[in-house]
Amino acid sequence: MSMQYRQLGKSGLKVGALSFGAWVTFGKQIGDPVARSLLHAAYDAGINFFDNAESYADGQAEIVMGAILKKSGWRRSSYMVSSKVFFGGAGDRPNEDGLSRKHMVEACHGALGRLQVDYLDLYYCHRPDPSVPIEESCRAMHDLIVQGKVLYWGTSEWSAAQIEAAHAVCDRLLLHHPVVEQPEYNLFHRRRVEKEYAPLYRSPGLGTTIWSPLASGLLTGKYNKGVPKGARLDTPGMEWLRDAVLKQPGIEARLAVIPKLAAIAKSLGTSLPCLAIAWCLKNPNISTVILGASKVEQLTENLGALDVLARLTPQVMKAIDALSGPVAA
Repeated sequence: MSMQYRQLGKSGLKVGALSFGAWVTFGKQIGDPVARSLLHAAYDAGINFFDNAESYADGQAEIVMGAILKKSGWRRSSYMVSSKVFFGGAGDRPNEDGLSRKHMVEACHGALGRLQVDYLDLYYCHRPDPSVPIEESCRAMHDLIVQGKVLYWGTSEWSAAQIEAAHAVCDRLLLHHPVVEQPEYNLFHRRRVEKEYAPLYRSPGLGTTIWSPLASGLLTGKYNKGVPKGARLDTPGMEWLRDAVLKQPGIEARLAVIPKLAAIAKSLGTSLPCLAIAWCLKNPNISTVILGASKVEQLTENLGALDVLARLTPQVMKAIDALSGPVAA
């Protein structure tokens, strides 16, 4: 199936239903030649949004992606690239992280240099920063947009109340509003996207670029019997992620559900990862699902989720929800 394109909330941007992100792979898990193959395979499949952040591999993920984009020969108008600000990169001194005007501006300049682009299509506040007045962060984003360094801004893992507060500030000060939120969303992590954000989709309008559709690999089934050699959670330096995934509350119940979800996927003639990604896309409030892959074969398989959408009938969705809903956060 060819790529579908969706409106990013109430903005004028059209984003592929599937996009590609560099988190925990570029600059860490995979080498540059593999990264190049992945980016080109994604672009050739119609993906037009590449997601990144200042903190991914301490900036190395943006350097790797930027070098590939520079050599690609692709029209800049044919793709979108993002960065995020909050966690900082290699430095750990005061003002080298957070959402102060100083760090936001410097982080934007740093991302532009690493990605080798003149502007960021999307720039996210990677987390809320209670130590900084929200007016300061909103105005910094507005000014970066006015300067042409950023086209649209958004948030990642902000609460509905924090997003509403940002809109109220932008209304009062006549600033550019945030248009997108990047939350975690998958069969096991649902309540924020489905319940908390529900009023925001109508007004003021909210696009979503969701991450971790496979629950950090749980929804591939490969971790049901431990951590296999060469898997992401087996990568040196990823111990923190392995603990976060495999020691989370309720993990036993979720692992028990996975074979049953895999059986539904098999009955539909698809794989569990494709089923999980397609399930995310069935939500009309999801603008794009960010894929992550360390092999071209993985990416190619996950792109097949588009072909599964039509098979997710109301009856199938009900069966999936009956299994996953009770163990979801």
